[in-house]
Amino acid sequence: MTSIVISGSGLYTPPFAVSNEALVAAFNQYVDLYNEENASAIDAGQLPAKQHSSCEFIEKASGIKSRYLLSREGVLNPDIMQPLLAERPDEMPSIMVEMAVAAAEQALIAAGREPGEIDLVIVAASNMPRPYPALAIELQHYLGASGMAFDMNVACSSATFGIKTAADILAAGSAKLALVVNPEICSGHLNFRDRDSHFIFGDACTAVLLEREADCKVANPWQLVASKLVTQYSNNIRNNFGFLNRLSPRTRYGDDKLFRQQGRKVFKEVLPLVCDQIACQLDEQGWAADSLSRLWLHQANLTMNQFIGRKLLGHDASQQEAPVILDSYGNTSSAGSIIAFHLYNRDLPVGARGVLCSFGAGYSIGSLLLQRC
Repeated sequence: MTSIVISGSGLYTPPFAVSNEALVAAFNQYVDLYNEENASAIDAGQLPAKQHSSCEFIEKASGIKSRYLLSREGVLNPDIMQPLLAERPDEMPSIMVEMAVAAAEQALIAAGREPGEIDLVIVAASNMPRPYPALAIELQHYLGASGMAFDMNVACSSATFGIKTAADILAAGSAKLALVVNPEICSGHLNFRDRDSHFIFGDACTAVLLEREADCKVANPWQLVASKLVTQYSNNIRNNFGFLNRLSPRTRYGDDKLFRQQGRKVFKEVLPLVCDQIACQLDEQGWAADSLSRLWLHQANLTMNQFIGRKLLGHDASQQEAPVILDSYGNTSSAGSIIAFHLYNRDLPVGARGVLCSFGAGYSIGSLLLQRC
């Protein structure tokens, strides 16, 4: 059996850190303006009054304290409430490719590789800027990579699904060095006027390089020991934005064209699936839970991660056992678990075991068992 390893990782962090305090101030200004402008309809019972948000509410609901955004000016303007990113001409690299290049360059340095050695590029993310040409092919061009490239979208599970896909292609001998990148501009599909979700997302991009262990140039890479991907249909996390929207002028700008979820249902339905999947995977591999050094979990909600850690380990997981980065990055969709891995893996010794897991819309769950070579 061909052994596939993660030989390098990279992270692009946007320039603007936006705190809960700043986000709440802008949101509450918007609420006051809305309630004032619609006072007559609200008083007549035709419209419900909007409610203020608060830092206490956000942190209790999610564990998020701050997030990084590519653009903050429009988000913090109560008259705009969305990021302002200028559309670029076709001759320029797209903004998501710029993010991907920055993350990929870090991964290449870590792996001791050159861009021209890459012969497989997968861009895996929850939203793409266009149907075609594929963002991965554009990234391949600007990096100077060769071989093949394609996009894939499994929402918040895109990174783990992308890694598994790349590993299978490498094991089959169809490529030698694979780059999987996860550029996430989550602020672009977030409704900053929705009290229940205006605080959830941040922007980021992650990258990992995968290759056969026999070809790896660095010491102590992470072997992909086992992987399991599962999907189950649900409408509880949904975004209806797509190319057919323009054909329905009356509804093309509806709130359903942005992120929306039924959080309580997601919590109730997804967590058992995730815990059962990882537990079964560990059992199949003959790994005891107490042999795990680290859980790199999807960074969506602190309570969810605490639940998974407690269920798998039998006790409350420490920051060392299950690193949390969503307090400073927010939910970065597919990039979240990779950010946790990128920032919290170098301290682990040879033989250390870990689980890299993501889950989200679909539903989709991807879990990878990793061991330090």
